Amino acid sequence: MALRCGIVGLPNVGKSTLFNAITAKQAEAENYPFCTIEPNVGMVLVPDGRLQKLADIVRTSTIIPATIELVDIAGLVRGASKGEGLGNQFLSHIREVDAIVHVVRCFEDTDVIHVHGKVNPVDDISTIETELMLADLESMEKRLDKLRKNAKKEKELLPAVALAEKIIKGLGEGIPARRLLETDDEKALGKQFFLLSAKPVLYAANVSDDDLPDGNSYTKQVEEIAEKEGARMLIISAKTEAEIAELPEEDRPEFLESLGLDMSGLDRIIQTAYNLLGLHTFFTAGEKEVHAWTIRKGAAAPEAAGAIHTDFEKGFIRAEVIAYDDMLTYGSEQKAREAGKMRSEGKEYIVRDGDVIVFRFNV
Repeated sequence: MALRCGIVGLPNVGKSTLFNAITAKQAEAENYPFCTIEPNVGMVLVPDGRLQKLADIVRTSTIIPATIELVDIAGLVRGASKGEGLGNQFLSHIREVDAIVHVVRCFEDTDVIHVHGKVNPVDDISTIETELMLADLESMEKRLDKLRKNAKKEKELLPAVALAEKIIKGLGEGIPARRLLETDDEKALGKQFFLLSAKPVLYAANVSDDDLPDGNSYTKQVEEIAEKEGARMLIISAKTEAEIAELPEEDRPEFLESLGLDMSGLDRIIQTAYNLLGLHTFFTAGEKEVHAWTIRKGAAAPEAAGAIHTDFEKGFIRAEVIAYDDMLTYGSEQKAREAGKMRSEGKEYIVRDGDVIVFRFNV
């Protein structure tokens, strides 16, 4: 499964600059609102040092990392849910992503216009969140009318009616849907509503390079909001990420170290997004290729097999598993097998991060 994250925020907060830097795609990044007219999509590779080590062991030159898809969505403004700015068309793009990376301006710069005239992270976050909730409220009110009508004949729809009523009440009180869907059943049922405010959020507090790595008074405000919401927050400098992107690969670690960082903004976004969505990685490794696959934590072996191909899941027989550390220790699949480190696992096996797996199946 390819992770898909939408980069959102008010105009001129650094979204497109960040997008350009981490995807090496040149979306427009001019100093005026609505410069991004279509959502720019970039596919980036998920860095994982384990891939090369596995490739050395199985003696292949073909490495296929996991990928993450980033969507640069045009800046939202107050009234977006009613079509203000370029609102409705971009709200629809947010429905298609797995998680939201909300870029929040936490820097002062008189040369870069703020759409509200001053830097205020609390108000900026509230503006975006309110527009997402208003859009959800409108769609849920329409859906509830249909659900109630259909539930008179289809009693199995009654739980959906009750949940829709709960969501509408909560949204009306200013509570985003992600805080309203409390049980596993509600979360599963809520997926059919495609709610914008149900998306997990990662706040990217965009600072000047002078405020790396610890942030400033503005980032403290963002941190407090993230903690209150149970969301995640990173301090990042879009301008610095653009500088990193222009450096040769071998010069980047030294540059990051000079800023007090051990990882680029992209790496930290990916790592945090994986944790936010409860994802991790397993590998397939052979002479043809080494391939990283992304699955949800807690996935059983057949589901992991389905990440490769649906036939693998349908015809699943067993999974032959070697832990990544054991693969490194013994230096080959054969030696790991001889040492008793290859396990034959069935349908109930929960795949662990770093497992190197051969699936046996019959279609």
